[in-house]
Amino acid sequence: MDWLQLKGTYPAPKDQPARCGEILARLRVLDGTLYDDIPNPFSKEYSGASEYIKLDERRPSIRTHMITTVIEDAVSLLFGDKHFPKIKADNAATQDALTDFVRDAGIGTIMQRATIRGSVGSVAILVEVQNFRLRVNVLDTPYLTPTWNRATGALVKVSERYQVQGSDLREQGYQIADEDLRVMFWFQREWDDESATYYVPVRVSDDVDAAKDDQRSTNHGLGFVPMIWVRNLMTEACDEIDGPCSFTRAIDNMISADYLLSQSGRGLKYSADPKVIIKYDPDKGGGVDTSVSGEGVAAYAGGASQAYEIASGDVKLLEINGTAATTIVEFYRTLRNIVLEQMHGNRADADRMSAAQSGRAMEMMCLGLTWFAGRLRDPYGNGALVSLLEMVCAMSSAVTDGVLIAGRKVSDIDPSGISLTWPQWFPPTPPELLQLAQALVTAVDGNIMSNETACAMYGAAVGTDDAAKEWALVQAQIADKAAQAAQAAGQEAATNTRKAGLDGKSKSHKVQA
Repeated sequence: MDWLQLKGTYPAPKDQPARCGEILARLRVLDGTLYDDIPNPFSKEYSGASEYIKLDERRPSIRTHMITTVIEDAVSLLFGDKHFPKIKADNAATQDALTDFVRDAGIGTIMQRATIRGSVGSVAILVEVQNFRLRVNVLDTPYLTPTWNRATGALVKVSERYQVQGSDLREQGYQIADEDLRVMFWFQREWDDESATYYVPVRVSDDVDAAKDDQRSTNHGLGFVPMIWVRNLMTEACDEIDGPCSFTRAIDNMISADYLLSQSGRGLKYSADPKVIIKYDPDKGGGVDTSVSGEGVAAYAGGASQAYEIASGDVKLLEINGTAATTIVEFYRTLRNIVLEQMHGNRADADRMSAAQSGRAMEMMCLGLTWFAGRLRDPYGNGALVSLLEMVCAMSSAVTDGVLIAGRKVSDIDPSGISLTWPQWFPPTPPELLQLAQALVTAVDGNIMSNETACAMYGAAVGTDDAAKEWALVQAQIADKAAQAAQAAGQEAATNTRKAGLDGKSKSHKVQA
């Protein structure tokens, strides 16, 4: 089975654009539910009518989830622990406020989720103000439709529309009659630069325009849409709603690997408890259980313990040998390498690493993965995260009395000069830091590099927050040591002078005597 065949079995969303069904199918791959609509388990070979069930009509019993693993590995290098970028701004107060916001609102986890969900093509980040506190949510985009200003590229409106059952609406607090609990309704809402508008759900069969739900709608009056639309692997402004999917090329091979391992596992289980195959001649009679396989077909029992005593005939064990099992494993490794190569995943084998590796060696081993994560830095870091921080600044000015960050209200945050400083993919080891320090000292002593540049390079290697601030501290430390040395020299000179004076007086007294 390939991806096109499997995708064709999914129900098409009604009255939705073509991109909706494509995004929903990709989300199934990301969530690991791509086989859930196949009714037959892999161990079921025959239907109730004794008809053989083809492999394509069975759910794989082994699922590798290789695609999700590669995506999560790349995202961990982007926004994971010790990899989240440091925030820079022209105003020190802005830098402190935004750093507190990132920590207080859990933006690291939110950006990880946004990057993972956005790998299907696009993702939306919604920012809301509730009791002066900023709340950030990640929205999947199959049912969202954005509208941009062609002149400025800014979002003008984002609409959401999908079908939902009446029982689900009642759980959300809507007044739904008992006879409509199984009826499908249209759920609609819309965000623009002035309000978040909810509409009263209407039955799909009614075909009428929905009325505004005044109770749930809110007027935020921000002057901009409080949402960030991220196109995967794209940074330039365009009319495209979605960017390219990160894993489309690898889906076919992952499906092949899942079915291959499922079938090989089935064969190995048969080897542990092989089936007994009995050939017989119907004309001569024989002990055959026709209720299992039908008359005229070779009968089989549940395992090697279920055997027949026959006067004549042929009995064999159906099993897989070790050579075939090894070949299957090798074929799976080939498929795995192809998937990782297509997605630029990490193909290094941790079992073959005999000792700890340096940061540079780890980076070379994971070159494909770091390249993939590097491509994600622009749309999700320098694009989405910076836009989110700028939106926080705008909201602090638009909301009366400001917004609540880390337990204190902050208003009129200056958005100028907001940028990100990314750490190294893998931290250097102590020997690497020593080599770098020695090389920088040699470069400074040889007058081919300034002390300030050397300080900035070493600070970047060890993960210093602010290289300029660190250089100022180094200068202050040098000046302090120079002042202490001058003071010590003065004290020593004064001591020597006093000592010389005392020695002169002593000699004078001796001469008079």
